[in-house]
Amino acid sequence: MLLFLAADSGHAGLLLALFTILITAKVMAEIFERLRQPAVVGEILAGVIIGPSVLGIVQPSEILSIFAEIGVILLLFNVGLDIKPKSLLSVGNKAILVGVLGIAIPFVAGYYVATLWGGNFAEAMFMGAALVATSVGITARVLGSMGLLNESTSRVILGAAVIDDILGLMILSVVSSVSKGTINYYAIIATAVSAIVFVIVVGAVGARLFTWLAPAINNLRISKPFFKFGLILCLGLSFVALYIEVAAIIGAFLAGMALSEATEDNPGMRQLSHGVMEFMVPFFLVYIGMQLDVTLFTESDVIMYSLVITLVAILSKMLGCGLGAMNMGLKDAMRVGVGMVPRGEVGIVVAQLGLSLAVIDSKAFAAVLFMAIATTLVAPPFIKLLAPRPAPTDEDIHISDVMTRIG
Repeated sequence: MLLFLAADSGHAGLLLALFTILITAKVMAEIFERLRQPAVVGEILAGVIIGPSVLGIVQPSEILSIFAEIGVILLLFNVGLDIKPKSLLSVGNKAILVGVLGIAIPFVAGYYVATLWGGNFAEAMFMGAALVATSVGITARVLGSMGLLNESTSRVILGAAVIDDILGLMILSVVSSVSKGTINYYAIIATAVSAIVFVIVVGAVGARLFTWLAPAINNLRISKPFFKFGLILCLGLSFVALYIEVAAIIGAFLAGMALSEATEDNPGMRQLSHGVMEFMVPFFLVYIGMQLDVTLFTESDVIMYSLVITLVAILSKMLGCGLGAMNMGLKDAMRVGVGMVPRGEVGIVVAQLGLSLAVIDSKAFAAVLFMAIATTLVAPPFIKLLAPRPAPTDEDIHISDVMTRIG
């Protein structure tokens, strides 16, 4: 049975693995919702439970990783649909400051922790790069479920995440080059310029272009033409993002944002996209949990290193991003700081890259992996705790007034 659920043994095995992932994720999400905790935490823990670490029912595989990638792409596409370019540009300066400080402070902190732990220059550089990562997909999932994507703090987080991806990519390129003994400055600069141009063109021009094209798209004879066009654009821009060596989720987010204004005249777009997203996103969240192998943590020094790295990852990100958002007020700065804490799948990818390049050993790999999962689990409850309370409705005010008079 366990081999059957490896998802690589044929169609039946894949279907059974997908069924197991989906039902476990939804059961855990329901449990955490009833406990008044973010469902995303339950879905990640579902991956830990059914993955190799605990029950070993489902094994990570290339097919499941593809499902996970599609899930996070659709998640960021739906986030983009709720964010208009003008609203994101309105927090541009704050997002830049948050993004820059949210990279600089964690990088320096990670570098010195690794050095104090006996790591060489390349390993210390890599550990710094691992702490730079941000998984906006996790934060976006929590904020979206709470209806807070259009809050100013949410827009700052999303804007800073795009900046983090570009700057983080440059740092990772430098670290990878250092591990090989050479640094290709031309390739690094070319990638950065391509990423910046891509973001500006799609973000600034895309919304106007697709709003203008929307009537013509809706006149196509196929069913749900605008929805299908949106999915095509989402996958197309995700591919372009990967082609210029930027994360695919950035392309998906920009695709959604480019269509955000046009969806006002196409209300069915959001509903259909949300339905597809709700089906696919659990595969992304469960797959993150499946990456954690608890058997790596059998030695006290590995446990201690993992805990220290995780604590430094949380505090440095909160400090850097919080300082960048301090002019928004202390509460909003804390919200931004916590929202940028999750490393998620980005941290896992960085860890796997470091191990494949032989920059870090298995102990450091275990520490980075633990940090990526732990920050992803810790952040959502605090995001929910620090989230602004919705303004009272007229009905709430009326009920409160009636209760006051009765009292």
